[in-house]
Amino acid sequence: MVPHRAARVATLVLAVALAFAPRADPVPAAAVIDRFHATLLDVMKNAQALGVEGRRARLEPVMLETYDFPAMAQRSLGPAWAKLDDAQHARFEQMFRELILRTYAARFNAYTSERFETRGTEASIAGTEIVRTVLHSPKEDVQLDYRMRATPAGWRVIDVYLGGTVSELALRRAEYTSVLEREGFDALVAALERKVADGPGGVPASSDSRLK
Repeated sequence: MVPHRAARVATLVLAVALAFAPRADPVPAAAVIDRFHATLLDVMKNAQALGVEGRRARLEPVMLETYDFPAMAQRSLGPAWAKLDDAQHARFEQMFRELILRTYAARFNAYTSERFETRGTEASIAGTEIVRTVLHSPKEDVQLDYRMRATPAGWRVIDVYLGGTVSELALRRAEYTSVLEREGFDALVAALERKVADGPGGVPASSDSRLK
């Protein structure tokens, strides 16, 4: 009995120690974006050597740690999401994620002295935070604001606002739901698959005439 009792005591002591042990603070929302931007700039500086596949591969890990792709995929379909089954959810999420990865890999294909500036973070609706940033480039400055929410894995992006007002997710929702209602789920996914297959010469889905 003694060894068993000792083992139980040791387990209890360990559990108490872990409960009161200092925990690392979660990474702030702005720091998540700064990490993403640092990787994005590195990809831009090495764009030609990497090629589109290399850029995609370099971006994927940090984007998975920055974007809440499942939540964004669901929100991009709005109420229509509830009408789909689990297999359709998984299929759409996969294509949605791949399309965003391919779009970034295609769009950020050169470096001409660009730099990102993080201007601050502010609280927003439903416990989310807005991280306000600017992309400085020789041609023009572009405001990029990220709406983020806290998840068990840390802060994750659930929407991006171009110019501080244009919601990427709202644009996608309008176009995706239009195709979904007009032609059905398979037609929508087929359109996304074609966009992914088009490669770096394509344009973001929000500008794809097939999705209008």
